[in-house]
Amino acid sequence: MILTSIERPLLMGILNVTPDSFSNNGEHFDTDKAIQHAVSMVQDGADIIDIGGESTRPGAVRVAIEEQIERVVPVIKALQATHPTVPISIDTSSSRVAETAFMAGASIINDVSAGRDDKNILSFAAETKAAIVLMHMQGQPLNMQDAPDYKNAVEEIRLFLIERAADAELTGVARDKILIDPGIGFGKTRQNNLDLIANLSALVATGYSVLLGASRKRFMGSICNIEKFSELVAATCATTALAVMAGVKIIRAHDIKDNRQAIDVAYAIKQSIK
Repeated sequence: MILTSIERPLLMGILNVTPDSFSNNGEHFDTDKAIQHAVSMVQDGADIIDIGGESTRPGAVRVAIEEQIERVVPVIKALQATHPTVPISIDTSSSRVAETAFMAGASIINDVSAGRDDKNILSFAAETKAAIVLMHMQGQPLNMQDAPDYKNAVEEIRLFLIERAADAELTGVARDKILIDPGIGFGKTRQNNLDLIANLSALVATGYSVLLGASRKRFMGSICNIEKFSELVAATCATTALAVMAGVKIIRAHDIKDNRQAIDVAYAIKQSIK
């Protein structure tokens, strides 16, 4: 995938093959159900499927590499067999998981640690010419929401992402294979999240392709007075439309039909700006 060739923003469908995902209560932990959901997302308009075997919700603990592999590989293989043209992303910060996932058919790495947990993941991306998502997170999932603290969240996160992208380039990853992700909800207060979404254009201006993953995030529920994550579809679509207008390349979301519409309409509007 050459990111610079993307014009219409792409929709990345989220598939958490975990028993403790924050948004779906582990309903796709069963392999057969996970495969069915992946196919359903493709049919509903997902351009990419992002598959992960380790929850990164607030308070989550790490999952053994072998267990991650056991969770994701059967799903990747099945989707690759039935939909070979659909790019598959592996949501992991482990180079071993990434390598095994690529052998099964994945072609994109989505690393919430931005290459800090396992530096070999950058080398692997360079060797395979894979696209890689580098995300900002303050702390670790276990403690990231304890007390997020920034003097200027937008600027600090922008500089962090530029630094991590530069490190990836020094390792051999081509610039047009790098995506930066502000990490909405990962070690951020509600106001931090709002500031980041309001200033997505500052990240786009770095020249790196940007991915936004705001789907069903808790901060929107606090604004809308909604506790059930599944009821934050309309709120998510609002962030999706804003992201499209700001120039974000990939939107990562749970609810495919709704966000597909949000992307398509927002993009059509953006194309009509004189």
